[in-house]
Amino acid sequence: MRKFLDKLAPHFEKGGKYEKFYPLYEAIDTALYTPGYVTGGPSHVRDALDLKRIMITVWMCAFIPGIAGMYFIGYQANAAMAELGLTTVNNWRGPFLDLLTSYNPGSLWDCFIHGLFYFLPLYIVVFAVGIAFEAWFASVRGHEINEGFFVTSILFTLTLPPTTPLWMAALGIAFGVVIGKEIFGGTGKNFLNPALTGRAFLYFAYPAEMSGDAIWVAVETSGTDVDTYTRATPLGNAAIGDELGVDFWQAFLGNMAGSIGETSFLAIVIAGAILLATRIASWRIMAGCVVGMVAALAVLNPLASDTNALYSISIPMHLVIGGFAFGVVFMATDPVSAAMTDKGRWIFGILIGVMCAIIRVANPAFPEGIMLAILFANLFAPLIDHYVVQSNVKRRLARG
Repeated sequence: MRKFLDKLAPHFEKGGKYEKFYPLYEAIDTALYTPGYVTGGPSHVRDALDLKRIMITVWMCAFIPGIAGMYFIGYQANAAMAELGLTTVNNWRGPFLDLLTSYNPGSLWDCFIHGLFYFLPLYIVVFAVGIAFEAWFASVRGHEINEGFFVTSILFTLTLPPTTPLWMAALGIAFGVVIGKEIFGGTGKNFLNPALTGRAFLYFAYPAEMSGDAIWVAVETSGTDVDTYTRATPLGNAAIGDELGVDFWQAFLGNMAGSIGETSFLAIVIAGAILLATRIASWRIMAGCVVGMVAALAVLNPLASDTNALYSISIPMHLVIGGFAFGVVFMATDPVSAAMTDKGRWIFGILIGVMCAIIRVANPAFPEGIMLAILFANLFAPLIDHYVVQSNVKRRLARG
């Protein structure tokens, strides 16, 4: 393989026939092997944890809640089919699933495979469309294709409802990559999280498919007496004055309706522990988010009223339902769009936690909150760092 890539290299390097496609060649080459062009000499320090390794670690960790999400999506779909007395899926997934599963909600394998066929088509479309735009911009600018898109693609996919139309997923990732990152210069220059930018676009452009109290389709049953089988998210239930529909341990493990990657608090905590142990994610941001959320809810919970059930949800339940945990671990800690200074990271995290609690509780029209809270904090991250740095300068000058 190494010899084959070296043989192709002259065709893609400067002066070669396919020179403008060099970023695509370089992305494949460096994904398989360590780059051949490295710094040398005694004045440089080599570290095995480079940008590529960081992105690959985050990408792999994202699959932990992703795999849990696939299982619970399949479990809910199979349970719905059992309740309706169905023995086959009446949509395009049916012919593929009939080869692999018996739709038994008690079978770990059957549930995972069923959920996989909700996740996999979305991920393939998101990755293909997103990498095409990445390659296009890289070719025009003469830059390399950055590994950051591996993270953007998986995180964006995991924020989607499992039954999101494929064309809608393609539109969302295109918006996130182009508007959220590339027009500002690419990776390292974007001030908004690209995955959340794409998700926010879909949230406001197609609210009926992205939000609401009954959009989380467990299984499509067209051709039967029932068109769809829906189940609201816990926060969606609370927003319309109903019971949450899950207890703490169901939410903790992940057996609830929601976006693909946000359901299992346990899986997200495991992924977060790995990111903290490898020092890839900032513990200050994570801790700040939790502190801000808990502090804001401590003020809001005593204001509970009969007209808004969201005020009555306990603090522990708020932490395990919805996308709060997923957003804190994977989105808020984005090293590009988050605050850079140590004190700034605390302020940044606390701002996210407070804003998430306020949006969730005080505005039932947006019962989730974490997405908007992170994007709001992204806008203020440079300002936060600026004032932290200026404060440090003034303090040092005062010491003489």
